[in-house]
Amino acid sequence: MVFARGLQLLVLASLTSVVVRCGAHSHLVIAPQSPVLEIGTNFTATCMIINRDEVTADDCYWNLSKTTVPKDQYTRVNRSALNVTIPITSETSEWLFCLCKDVSHYVALNKGKFIHGIWLEKGYRPTKPVNLSCEAVQEEKSIFKTITCEWDSSGSQSESVPTTYTLIVKKTSTDEIYNISTQLKRAELDLDTYPNHMNLDVWVTARNKLGTVESDHLIHDANYFVKPNPPSDVQILSENGFSTSLLINWIHPINKVYVELKYQIRFAPRGSHQWTYVPLMDTAKYIQSFRLQNLQPDTKYVIQVRCKNSVYDYGYWSDWSTNATNRTPEDRPTSKPDLWRIDEDNQQWQIISKDPVFSNGKIKSFEIRIESHRSKEWGSIPVNRSDADSSTGNREITFLKKMQIADDRSVKVYVNATNSVGKSPEGLLFIPAKAQGGVLAPVEDLKVWPEGGQLWVEWNAPKPMSVQEYVVEWVSGGWLDWQRENKSTRRTAIKGILEKFVCYNVSVYPIYSGWLGKPARTEAYLEQQAPLRGPNVKLKGDPGRNEAELVWEEIPLHSRGGFITNYTIHYSSGAETHNRKVPANITSYRLTGLSGGTKYDTWIEASTIRGSTNGSNHSFTTLKYAPGEIEGIVVGVSLGCLFVIVTIMLFCLYKKDVLKENFWPQIPNPGESTIGNWSPDYPLRAEPPKENCLSGISVLDVHMCDAKCVFEEDKTSLSLKKDKYLSEEHSSGIGGSSCMSSPRQSVSDSDEGGDMADTTSSTVQYSSVVASSGYKGQTPSSQPQQSIFSRSESTQPLLDSEENPDMMVQEGSRQFQHFARQPRFAECAGNEDTADFDRLRMEPQEANESLDFCPLEEDNEQIAPPDRLSAEWLPVKPASSYMPQLGGYRPQ
Repeated sequence: MVFARGLQLLVLASLTSVVVRCGAHSHLVIAPQSPVLEIGTNFTATCMIINRDEVTADDCYWNLSKTTVPKDQYTRVNRSALNVTIPITSETSEWLFCLCKDVSHYVALNKGKFIHGIWLEKGYRPTKPVNLSCEAVQEEKSIFKTITCEWDSSGSQSESVPTTYTLIVKKTSTDEIYNISTQLKRAELDLDTYPNHMNLDVWVTARNKLGTVESDHLIHDANYFVKPNPPSDVQILSENGFSTSLLINWIHPINKVYVELKYQIRFAPRGSHQWTYVPLMDTAKYIQSFRLQNLQPDTKYVIQVRCKNSVYDYGYWSDWSTNATNRTPEDRPTSKPDLWRIDEDNQQWQIISKDPVFSNGKIKSFEIRIESHRSKEWGSIPVNRSDADSSTGNREITFLKKMQIADDRSVKVYVNATNSVGKSPEGLLFIPAKAQGGVLAPVEDLKVWPEGGQLWVEWNAPKPMSVQEYVVEWVSGGWLDWQRENKSTRRTAIKGILEKFVCYNVSVYPIYSGWLGKPARTEAYLEQQAPLRGPNVKLKGDPGRNEAELVWEEIPLHSRGGFITNYTIHYSSGAETHNRKVPANITSYRLTGLSGGTKYDTWIEASTIRGSTNGSNHSFTTLKYAPGEIEGIVVGVSLGCLFVIVTIMLFCLYKKDVLKENFWPQIPNPGESTIGNWSPDYPLRAEPPKENCLSGISVLDVHMCDAKCVFEEDKTSLSLKKDKYLSEEHSSGIGGSSCMSSPRQSVSDSDEGGDMADTTSSTVQYSSVVASSGYKGQTPSSQPQQSIFSRSESTQPLLDSEENPDMMVQEGSRQFQHFARQPRFAECAGNEDTADFDRLRMEPQEANESLDFCPLEEDNEQIAPPDRLSAEWLPVKPASSYMPQLGGYRPQ
């Protein structure tokens, strides 16, 4: 501690002397000046106050860039010196400042002299280079003069403190040194000429501002670093009679004077990625040829050769030579053909065969022999095939023969494969009768899944039977292949070449001593993808109002890309889109809850575990009305109208009398009335009407007193009724057969008001003055004319009186008797009215004289009465009632 304190004071003293010599431009100084710091360490700096008493160490502080360093990192050395300790963590270089506070007027005026800073460079110490390796390559027939070296360095570097590497090569015999510097971890060094058969010392140094370190030294013969070129002009010779061997020849790449070499050979059947290496003990010699043995006949091989220094067991192997290929000669097939069959319809069996595994040549034909119950067949089937290589595992499949086999027959098929050298061993396929082989148990729990770029098959053996072997078959489209597995196998990979995104139907057959068991089957993909296309949707039938049935076909197997997990039905009627998921085994779906009269766009999305694909779009429009709805509305409306009509008709039938009375009141036909022929002086009898006959006008002699009474009674109402009486039809009072009648109102109750209607009920009163004379144009009768005033108070219409004449006779008699009992005009004596009485008595006569009749041929022309008669006669209103009709017209 005492030593460190003294050392610090010595440094301060020397620094002070330097500042004094250099001039006092600043009153502060930091030691050390411009340091290079190692990242991950702590750095201590000292700030000193020079020749000023205005400030002390207590007035100073430190800034790292723009950040003030906390005071707990300060150390006060004395009154004029202050230390700071900071950790170096970042790679970024920065400034460290020492500053003083404005404690006096002088400090405030000379602020620039109370600040000082140093630049801190940060970096890493160089690490030791490792894994140094060097090589000298061959150039033409000698070694190139340049040596190339590489090394590793696990240390980090910063931009501000980079590391420089120097490659050094020293010839130990002459102490001649060659070197080159680089910041990379690889360097090429020119040695002027390559020092063959001399020792070299090679190493690398790493240096930066924080230190220097060197690698381990490589001290070897110069040929140790040599990497020769591969052998040149490699040739492979095939010799007849040596079907399992090939002869290899090559040329040395470099002269033995420079480097003595040894060789290595590897080979593989063409198309295979598995190399076979010839043991080094057979080729580690300075040789130029070698014979490969134990090869497969009629197989094309690929061969490569390389070399290295053979004097020492070190150095570098050359690169492998370019591929050299050749085929071994043919030989007789050494394995039997692999037979299989395809079960077709109508008891047809297609026999197929693979070439033998070791066909040892091109198969030119198959000799087939078939043995069945009591029959034998033999034949030769030629094979025309390209020069495909049978050694790659893709053995050709040949379709041999189709056979018709009965259910109760078993067949044995023997096949030999023949090439240009000879025949193969005989292959056997036993086809049992269907009745016998159809009941053998299949394997259990068959599973197929992709893994590692292969399809794996797993199963359990059937119980309790013993299996001789298994046949694994896979089929895709028109391609079929199979492989045989021994009886102990429970799990295997399919060895054939499989394609991605293709569905394979995998089957496993157990074989029981030649008997074929039932297959277990399942489907599998080596790899799945989204479907190549979606299903095409269409409409089944016509859409309804609120529903439509969609149908689609399954995507073709080659376009599925995987197992369809589900379909999603999308349908849109504008901005809003709906969707419904359905299982993968559904190919039709009925959409419900649709809106009527709306256009919908629909499409189907097919999904696998790897994605989804939409099918084509289909549009349809729902009906505005559901089928039968319009017919239902029409039928309903029609039934409703029919019901209303029937109801109205029934009502009219039920209330026909009321309707007839209100809408069609009974109006009497005066032409058929008997009032014109009735008189109380004549006997009442019914006479049939005569054609061209007119009823006369009866004139009734009225006493003057009676007339006066009548006149007095009706005087008040005359002014109101006169115009109305004059305007009424003249046919309403007297029978319709007369040509002229009085204009007096015929129906008196219509003018009398509600009182009379209430008292007389439905009584219809008629009154008229008629004259008993002949028809118009006839010769007057010699008998005097008699004027009669008649009155009727009938409660029945005139037409009804015609229908019921007996009732009218009785009623008329009663009314007549009542009329006979009425007081006479004399009871109303009054002489002052005599003139009026005379006038009243005379006017009817004049009226009678002026009344003529017209025949019916003149279209019932009506002649208005004279004005005098209407003006003077009408105000005199008699009892205002017709006399009862006694049924029938009065005879003329």
